[in-house]
Amino acid sequence: MRKYYLDNIKWAVAVIVAVYHVFYMYNAEGIPGVAGKITDLDVQYWDVYQYIVYPWFMMLLFMVSGISARLDLAGHTSGEFVRRRTGKYLVPSTIGLLAFQFIQGYVNVSLGGLFERAPGIPFFAKALICVLSGIGVLWYIQLLWLFSLLLVPVRRIEGDRLWKLYGKKLCGKPGLPVLPVLIAMAVPVYGSGQILNTPVIVVYRFGLYFFVFLLGYFVLSHEEVIDVLKRSFLLPAALAAVLGTMFCLRYFGENYADVPANRSVLFLGYGYFASLAFLGAMARFCDFSNRFTRWMSKRSFGLYVFHYLGISSVGLYVGRPGLLPAPAVYLLSLFSGFAGAYLLNEIISRIPGYRWAVLGYRSGQQHGRDESGRAGAR
Repeated sequence: MRKYYLDNIKWAVAVIVAVYHVFYMYNAEGIPGVAGKITDLDVQYWDVYQYIVYPWFMMLLFMVSGISARLDLAGHTSGEFVRRRTGKYLVPSTIGLLAFQFIQGYVNVSLGGLFERAPGIPFFAKALICVLSGIGVLWYIQLLWLFSLLLVPVRRIEGDRLWKLYGKKLCGKPGLPVLPVLIAMAVPVYGSGQILNTPVIVVYRFGLYFFVFLLGYFVLSHEEVIDVLKRSFLLPAALAAVLGTMFCLRYFGENYADVPANRSVLFLGYGYFASLAFLGAMARFCDFSNRFTRWMSKRSFGLYVFHYLGISSVGLYVGRPGLLPAPAVYLLSLFSGFAGAYLLNEIISRIPGYRWAVLGYRSGQQHGRDESGRAGAR
């Protein structure tokens, strides 16, 4: 039995991320490495979309990835799990940089203006910079591969005792009330957000994302916990609405992705409760499959991997030079992000060998689908 709501969360978040990057590309908050503001407005109020979604969409993905890891390990050995995760996540974020993503790296470097500021850089150094800059959105699968690798010894050491303990304490009869325990988890989430954060490249938040990954694996993978979230998602949604409103009012106009905003109580509390609310709502209302959701699920990974190339290319070659009015640039970026991603996915997924290097698709696998959406043995 497949947990369709996990599949639907993944493609829904991929869509949210793609739309986010359109606004991000032309943000007026001074976040570097993008085309930047292309309007003559003093305030771009639509930029608030970035503040609304950024604190939670990656936190939610790592929670879902933790749940998926639990389900995947229920049907595979640790060795099989590592091999599958290495092929799907490490290969595209390493070999894939040389095979394709250096193109994205060139666009990123051009947006940053590095080669113009330092024209004397040797060709080999330029090529290496483009390759490394091509990581882009692939940081997520790099961390996911690392967390999956770390999970194997953690699982071997704790021998599934911790997962069973959570099940007994939270879901046993009598057990602790699930919702108050989940709300209390906001405290360690805040604490994890303060540690193991890399400077400059602020997306690598090892402490925060590893904690919510383990939270997904040990706690949210219990059916009883998800059942509680399905019935009570309005409570974390209300908390998220309050904290999210306060976050937007406090930090709008500032860099939401860096210190101090991204380590604040408002950012981490809002992100956590919004993730729980989204997870519960999707489990309640979107645990189904039809032709549309299957189509989106099979291409969600390709959308995530390729969408930024179309958006950033429009930003570099159309938006920054001012070749079109701002509304047309936004619409063209949105179209290019989705159409370019789906087109590249369709082409590359059909090329034997190359699809493995760029997308991690195995032989005979035309489109990706994370098999860890299956319900595991309990």
